[in-house]
Amino acid sequence: MTNFGTLEYVLDKFSGTWSWKVTGERAVAMVSQIIPQAWYGDGEYEAIVPDDPKNVAQIKWIMDRYPLEILSKNIWQKKLPPSAKVVPKKPKKTERLQLANPGKQFKGNLLNFQREGLDFLLKSAGNALLADEMGLGKTVQSLSYIASEQNAFPALIVAPLVTLQNWQREIEKFLMKKSRNGRIIEDQSPSSTIIRVGKSEELDKYDFYIINYELLFKRYKDLSKLGLKTIVCDEVQNLRSKTTQKYQAIKKLATLESVKYRVGLSGTPIYNRGSEIWPIVDILRPGLLGSFKEFCEYFCYINEKGKAIVLENKRESLRHMLQKHVMLRRKKTDVLTELKEKIRYKEIIDSDINYYNKELERIWKKLEDERKVAQTAFDASTAYQRAIQSERQAAGAAKLPHVINFVKNIMEIEESVVVFCHHKSIHSLLHQSLSEFKPASIIGGQSDKQRQDNIDSFQNGQTKLMIAGLRAGNVGINLTRAKYVIFAELDWSPAIHLQAEDRLHRIGQKNTVFAYYLIGNGTLDEHVARVLVDKSYEIDAIMDNKVESFENKGKAELILAQIQDKVKSILQASPAQ
Repeated sequence: MTNFGTLEYVLDKFSGTWSWKVTGERAVAMVSQIIPQAWYGDGEYEAIVPDDPKNVAQIKWIMDRYPLEILSKNIWQKKLPPSAKVVPKKPKKTERLQLANPGKQFKGNLLNFQREGLDFLLKSAGNALLADEMGLGKTVQSLSYIASEQNAFPALIVAPLVTLQNWQREIEKFLMKKSRNGRIIEDQSPSSTIIRVGKSEELDKYDFYIINYELLFKRYKDLSKLGLKTIVCDEVQNLRSKTTQKYQAIKKLATLESVKYRVGLSGTPIYNRGSEIWPIVDILRPGLLGSFKEFCEYFCYINEKGKAIVLENKRESLRHMLQKHVMLRRKKTDVLTELKEKIRYKEIIDSDINYYNKELERIWKKLEDERKVAQTAFDASTAYQRAIQSERQAAGAAKLPHVINFVKNIMEIEESVVVFCHHKSIHSLLHQSLSEFKPASIIGGQSDKQRQDNIDSFQNGQTKLMIAGLRAGNVGINLTRAKYVIFAELDWSPAIHLQAEDRLHRIGQKNTVFAYYLIGNGTLDEHVARVLVDKSYEIDAIMDNKVESFENKGKAELILAQIQDKVKSILQASPAQ
């Protein structure tokens, strides 16, 4: 382990007292922040700390985060408080998880690995991140924990809007009501309510309050009066940005005196960058990773866009720290031996290049016009974002006829198929062009009933085709009827694709899942695919200890730079045509 400086017990010539001398730039910076009695020594990066128990404890806190070479080991051991002394003993094996039995309120059956998940949550005192891969039953494990923990009600479930109804159904399915005197009422379920409006009003008493992330900030005051005991954050990656209102609301709720248990659920807690794990952990186990500044200083570097990226040589140590203190992560291949594999194909298909190139030229000209009249950096940035979205939509439209042919070819072998797309216009065109198959549909803006009716018609075999929006249909649904999933468009986040794949590849799937990523030949799809791969390296190394046998590729250029190059080449070639 790298040392950030030294620690030595010295006779300070300035005060004439025995003190602790700390050296090292980062260590001295930390001393100056948290030990006001310290003063600078003779060297550039040298601090003198008066020797008293409180200061010794502060130095120990710093060393836990920034290890120092101890030059006065015997004295240091004597000065440490008993609770902080390291007692030499045989290496302890990692404690194995046991097959815990859920409490009497729970009426379902857990698989063995789910019973181990329950044991993990119990041993973590309910302050933990359950990061099992999608499809392994994180919902049922968290409900079994609530049923097993003492004094866990009332509980707050925070989840994406499209999953609220499913949470209420799962509560009714797996839990029995407990009366005030502790008697189990087998024919009743715990009371629950879904909070659907942002207007502040007093809430009646329930066992479960279910709310989506977008309403958290508006209803914070109402929720804070309920005496909540448990908070479960489903798809906790929604809290990956510490500057959002929903993060601020959940942070304040999690620190309420009444709250004892905080559970985060997500198969993809990191969406784009490893540093996104810090805000999540800081809610579940405050202080575990230090302040965000300390976390970045130790684990990260800042890239050319100002984003904190976890250093390659720090990813393994970060994963170990998470697994040791807060996170349980199992993959389907580890615990579901009967589950078939998942196979991905990158399929290059034809595109209407003439249409695509004309659209690129129009997009670029529009962007240049908007940049000329942009009055602020925000206006310019918004124009860039619109251009990026327009290019993605143009790429989707350019390859659409060939996407439709690809889908029809698979439908001919009478297999159930799920097609994911990104833009509503592409979703609508796919629906029209494939109407002969009477497709089910998942798209933003549907009511819970509409959404569930479409899922049921697909799962029950009334239709063999499902067309779903990438961000509307990637969480909270089960599509195990199909074994073919087709990505007609690509999203920027690898986590979005993983979540979409695992709507099929989950408990209940009896076949190998085939995932086809359709890349439009001559479009910037190939660039997007490279960005997805680059992001995946960092995420996999932190979450799954997946080490690639080749070096990480350099980050691809900004997509707009490629649009510009593409347009230039078109304009240069046009006189010769």
